[in-house]
Amino acid sequence: MTLQKWLQRARIDRGDTDPTAAMPTTAQTEQLREANKRIRLLEQENEVLRRATACLSQAHLPGNGSTRS
Repeated sequence: MTLQKWLQRARIDRGDTDPTAAMPTTAQTEQLREANKRIRLLEQENEVLRRATACLSQAHLPGNGSTRS
């Protein structure tokens, strides 16, 4: 990060600049990073559940080697 950006970030974090500025505060950036990490984890969990559901539904279809009558 350049010195200019570092100084701009410090001014934003202190509240010295216009709140409508495009650059988010450090706290907002950290919250966004954590939210994105959580979203990725939930998407992975959802994919595992989707695949497990598909696998289990195929196992119980007649004619696919199922032991059920």
